[in-house]
Amino acid sequence: MSSHDNERNDKVLSDDHLPQSPEGRGQVAVADDPFADPGLPPHEPRRQDVDERAAKRSERTISLLFTLAMLATVGFIAVYSTVSVEKIVYIFPFGHVSATNFGLGLTLAVALFATGAGAIHWARTLMSDLETADERHAVEATPEVKAKVFDDWKQGVAESQWTRRKMVRNTMLGALTLVPLTGVVLLRDLGPLPYSRLRHTAWKEGSLIINESTMQPLRPEDIVVGSLTQAMPEGLDPHAEDFHAEIAKAAVMLVRLEPEEIKDQRSAEWGHEGILCYSKICTHIGCPATLYEQQTHHALCPCHQSTFDLADGARVLFGPAGHPLPQLRIAVNDEGYLQALGDFEEPPGPSFWERG
Repeated sequence: MSSHDNERNDKVLSDDHLPQSPEGRGQVAVADDPFADPGLPPHEPRRQDVDERAAKRSERTISLLFTLAMLATVGFIAVYSTVSVEKIVYIFPFGHVSATNFGLGLTLAVALFATGAGAIHWARTLMSDLETADERHAVEATPEVKAKVFDDWKQGVAESQWTRRKMVRNTMLGALTLVPLTGVVLLRDLGPLPYSRLRHTAWKEGSLIINESTMQPLRPEDIVVGSLTQAMPEGLDPHAEDFHAEIAKAAVMLVRLEPEEIKDQRSAEWGHEGILCYSKICTHIGCPATLYEQQTHHALCPCHQSTFDLADGARVLFGPAGHPLPQLRIAVNDEGYLQALGDFEEPPGPSFWERG
């Protein structure tokens, strides 16, 4: 670099050629304590704090939202109860949708939104917005602290206007009470109600006893001493859709004992000339207890070895079964066929709550 170029650069970097800065510009004032607590900003009253008419408008708005939540909940229940699940409707811009799903979703969304919006609007417009700083204190509460907590609670209740705004309070309680019902209503979809179906079988007074092997009605002479015959009530069609559901409760087995071998008097009276008719559904978990030992008159369930004494009212001799096999009262009709004198007097099959 030549001497002429050096002189030229010194001239360019000289202070004489820098711009003049205004006084104070570009300088940052340094605080005494940059980490000092700036404190809370000054409180600015809201319009509702100084204008009672504005507060009334907010109260009406909040009540309207809570009322809307209640109406939407009622609409949810109405849609669930009245609209068929198979009904399809056209809703722009969704197209063809299920009327039930659309109605349930819409009403539930409105109920939840109105409840939340009402609560938020209440907090932002009517509840106190004063910010206060409270110094940290020891974890163990002193009597003075407890008293202060109670005082703060009372002050909070007063500032929230819980007791003053009765319409807001009542509508909010109504909304909070009804909205959870949407979940209760949905419990109905857990399955069809059983009503009293589990308590009754296909047996009724006058039902002929049908041999499951021959599908013919049984006569007393068809059952010999020491034999076991599996049977079902007349009227059941093995090809019917509900056959398995019905036979699962109505299947029976007939044994014939010498009358003097029957130990239980009531069991003998419910039979016919030594012929006893019991449910063959094990009272443990419902397996067929049809493994019969003619010398001892014991019926064994192959699943868990529950053993029943058919000569003694089918009482449980061994195994996890908790109840005897129910016995069906039988007789012979005018045509000489075995028939039932009614349904079982207790539910057949595994134990369930109605036995209690």
